[in-house]
Amino acid sequence: MRKVGIIGVGEYLPSKILTNADLEKMVDTSDEWITTRSGIKQRRLVAKGEAASDLAIKAAKGALKGARLKPHDLDLIIVATITPDMQFPSVACILQDALSAKDAICFDISAACAGFVYAIVIAQQFIAAGTCKNALVVGVEVLSTITDWQDRNTCVLFGDGAGAAVLAPVKSGGILSGYLGSDGSKKGLLMLPGGGSRNPTSQQTLNKRLHYLKMKGNELFKLAIMTMTKAAQQALKQAGLKCSDLDIIIPHQANVRILMAVAKKLGVSKDKVYMNIEKYGNMSSASTATALCEAVKEGRVKKGDIVLLDAFGAGLVWGACIIEW
Repeated sequence: MRKVGIIGVGEYLPSKILTNADLEKMVDTSDEWITTRSGIKQRRLVAKGEAASDLAIKAAKGALKGARLKPHDLDLIIVATITPDMQFPSVACILQDALSAKDAICFDISAACAGFVYAIVIAQQFIAAGTCKNALVVGVEVLSTITDWQDRNTCVLFGDGAGAAVLAPVKSGGILSGYLGSDGSKKGLLMLPGGGSRNPTSQQTLNKRLHYLKMKGNELFKLAIMTMTKAAQQALKQAGLKCSDLDIIIPHQANVRILMAVAKKLGVSKDKVYMNIEKYGNMSSASTATALCEAVKEGRVKKGDIVLLDAFGAGLVWGACIIEW
């Protein structure tokens, strides 16, 4: 089995900024309320007519440039998203066409906020087994399209964006472990009820606002802390490492209180936890991807560093992986 690492990263954030002050004019909320409970100050929203694949293309080009690869070099494209352009074809196929990556295998995965970590672990298997030489993994979301802007409890949390990584064989280090998990019995805590075969689109589903995400935040809060902590511990155990070996934790940017609680349970200094939630909010599968990209660009991730990616999302699903950069 070959060692597999990340050799290039890229991101794209839409230019439109929606601040907490803007939200104060839309729903019954305040900057203080949002900041205290989530740590979010602003988030990015797509322009009119901009879809998931448009964001994915720009993030992918950045990752390919960093990896010094051309699109025709790609063997595999995996896109993690819960907000695709359409039900089918996949965003990965749309991305393949836009990049002219004609030889790549393409598919999307739906693992919500843990999607990028899931996709990284899946891509690693293809490359380690020798099925593919390299892979492009993208986490992209346009959550503004499924956010209920009349629901003050959820509309303050989410934003749009994309992050990407190119994986390839490496001589040393790379992905040391990957731990994934799921619990479908808690599927009702975070879901999008309308538009599928259970509740196909109708005037009734529109009237009931079933095409917007529904979330039971209080129940998810405790589960996120417990599950992200466990995922990190299991990934470290698989890699034969301890929490003290970590140089940086790059978690899904769900809520600053969740992230601080996870760091405390792991016994890790909060200075080791990378956060960009203040600028972008929760971007589901794109959160961990863009945070990784920005940490690399800022020099927070250096060669030889031990990096933990850790995420939790609807499904319920969770995942963590350890990377020696």
